[in-house]
Amino acid sequence: MNNKGSLIVLAHPAPHFEEEFNAWYDTEHLPERMAVPGFEAARRYVCMSGSRSYLAVYDIESYGVLESEAYLAVSFDRSSPWTKRVTSRSRVHRSAGVQIYPGNALTPAAARTLMLRFSGLERHAGEAIVAGMRANFEALPQTVLVRVFAHDTGAGIDFIGLVDALGPVGEIIDRKLFGDYAKALDLVNLYAPY
Repeated sequence: MNNKGSLIVLAHPAPHFEEEFNAWYDTEHLPERMAVPGFEAARRYVCMSGSRSYLAVYDIESYGVLESEAYLAVSFDRSSPWTKRVTSRSRVHRSAGVQIYPGNALTPAAARTLMLRFSGLERHAGEAIVAGMRANFEALPQTVLVRVFAHDTGAGIDFIGLVDALGPVGEIIDRKLFGDYAKALDLVNLYAPY
């Protein structure tokens, strides 16, 4: 099994700029990304509780898609003028990596998505993060899917856990199930589909 790549984007546009931000995302940015070979699915969310306004999750065939000429032709310094305008007026945190658990699942439709981020860890911490995510959320009747992603930041690995659910999830997180890595949990956000 080849692990899917991932691109997870947290964005916080200036309040007076949200209308243009959403218009750009829906009419230019998502269609542009989905036209890149290897992009398989994309979903957008709005934050219900936590620290960032919007979340976008892109499922891609492999991490290598993010290094392809097709992707680079519409990214970074080659982005469209509208993309440069919008991103200059928004705080954006981009995480690119691989899905380590279950490895090849696509983002499902769900009423709620809970995101947990564990920052700056060693690669071998992934096993404990996966175990903690599974123990906390897989047995809940509202859970549709639990996934864990690893993103190399250059200063360590960030692990992002996503729980897609049919209803409220994450009211109580048993941090002990993450062992010593619980102290690296620096973001807990709950989202609804946009």
